[in-house]
Amino acid sequence: MTDLFAALRARVLHTLQQVLPDLTEEAASRVEVSPARDPAHGDMATNAAMVTAKAARRKPAEIAAALADALRAAPEIAEATPAGPGFVNLRLRPDALRAVLPAILRAGEAYGDGSAGAGQKVNVEYVSANPTGPMHIGHCRGAVVGDALANLLAKAGYAVTKEYYINDAGAQVTALAWAAYWRYLQAIGTPLTEDEYANTVPGGLQYRGDYLVPVGNELAARHGAALASATKTAAPPDVWLATVRDHTIAAMMRSVREDLAALGVVQDVFTSERGLVETGAADTLIERLRGDGLIYEGVLEPPKGKTPDDWEPRPQTLFRATRFGDDVDRPLRKSDGSNTYFANDIAYHADKVERGFTLLIDVLGADHGGYVSRLKAAVAAVSHGTTALEAVLCQIVHVVRGGVPVRMSKRAGSYVTLRDLIDEVGKDAVRFTMLTRKADAQMEFDLDAVIAQTRDNPVFYVQYAHARCRSVLRAAAEMLGAAAIADAALAEVGLESLTAEPELAVIRRLSVWPRTVEGAALAREPHRIAFFLYDLAADFHMLWNRGKDDAALRFLQPDRREETLARLVLVAATATVIRSGLAVMGAAPVEEMR
Repeated sequence: MTDLFAALRARVLHTLQQVLPDLTEEAASRVEVSPARDPAHGDMATNAAMVTAKAARRKPAEIAAALADALRAAPEIAEATPAGPGFVNLRLRPDALRAVLPAILRAGEAYGDGSAGAGQKVNVEYVSANPTGPMHIGHCRGAVVGDALANLLAKAGYAVTKEYYINDAGAQVTALAWAAYWRYLQAIGTPLTEDEYANTVPGGLQYRGDYLVPVGNELAARHGAALASATKTAAPPDVWLATVRDHTIAAMMRSVREDLAALGVVQDVFTSERGLVETGAADTLIERLRGDGLIYEGVLEPPKGKTPDDWEPRPQTLFRATRFGDDVDRPLRKSDGSNTYFANDIAYHADKVERGFTLLIDVLGADHGGYVSRLKAAVAAVSHGTTALEAVLCQIVHVVRGGVPVRMSKRAGSYVTLRDLIDEVGKDAVRFTMLTRKADAQMEFDLDAVIAQTRDNPVFYVQYAHARCRSVLRAAAEMLGAAAIADAALAEVGLESLTAEPELAVIRRLSVWPRTVEGAALAREPHRIAFFLYDLAADFHMLWNRGKDDAALRFLQPDRREETLARLVLVAATATVIRSGLAVMGAAPVEEMR
């Protein structure tokens, strides 16, 4: 029994079928068994009577009474009590609750692995930043949320691919090439000042950060002065643009991969936007949609808030997005015949569909929220309804130090880089902290609080709980021998002595782990894992502190071997579940705190 709640739900459904012989599958699908809100009422509660009453044409209280009466005969149930408008509270027999512990030790960190995903092929795309500079904290939240969500979905039984879409086409990449070329001219000794050079750049010199200095040096080492004019001043862009652009994008993507790896993020696939453009994927896609009757030439209504004087009606190639739930049809080609960014995005998502994914999850910044409806329409169109797209939106992160905001400006180059953040507080602190709030809620990343060793620092609190578990097990190995405390040996230990309420509280929390994984995965909310781990750590620390005050609750009892072994089972199971949760979050367990 690796999932206590699933086992009890099966028991409730089996018993409910006896109470309601005509129970429909649809009604049964809404039956839940959840943790009791108040431990005084029991260990679990079920809504079975409430969600089946209408179909059964019986009063919820009547069904609850009959269900409770029948459940009392179940071997794992000590009490079943009707409550409220149709709930049934359940209290388990101690042996049924304690059986969770050996199940955890036998499963190891695979405890909590589920089948909710049923092997569905899911593509989780995240970060996908323009390769125009180093990763900064604005990218960090999407990276952590996307990576933890992918880990969570894999644990829940989905077949997950992690992907990064390289936005290496368009005006921003061209602007980056001009900026890198300036650094190249510096490296070969150009007589131009930065302002003189900036006056020659279309739109001005946008990226002035020092991170492009090494790129300029690399170009100079590889090409000498061949990319410049004879006087080492700027040559026409047709001489150097493609070379500098390609080299710079490659250098920026190396930096991106290194920064992500330092954060513990390693994606499976990197897809190039420019590669799709050069293969004509967007043009092919437009013609395919035209063949499906989803393309027409037309003029859009003016945007809301625009006056007629502000609006120039232009004929455009339009996608019938409104057929798929969008509020307006969307242009795929401009009046000059060039493709829109959205056309490239449709081609990219069509490529994902062609690779066999039936669920696409895009982790986006909150400022892209208005873009989601058109992407959903596009995916519905290109997949003929066989693939769904979901978006997880990540709100802004405000960085503070000493209560003062830390400013960021990507184009000026004076911002907090992701690498700076990792170097200062550590990968685990960055990842855990980013997951302590729901993704669509704004958050404040306090650099001082993240390194504090207090209960208010969640990553410290959770890792400290694991370190305490490991310290107990190390001491036990010295006292009893390593073989006696191996998981396989502990899984066979009798647990009858685990009767104290703080011990049972930890066991109850451990039993919820598989349910937490499934619920968080289905809701696409990896922050729930951080909350669970914090609560589990709190339960364990409370038990630890009770042992300091009451010698009878201490884990190691030299003169009581069987009680000691039973408590070591609890400690080892707690450590296992903490490791399992930290693995989902991409953080490491700590063996000891210094």
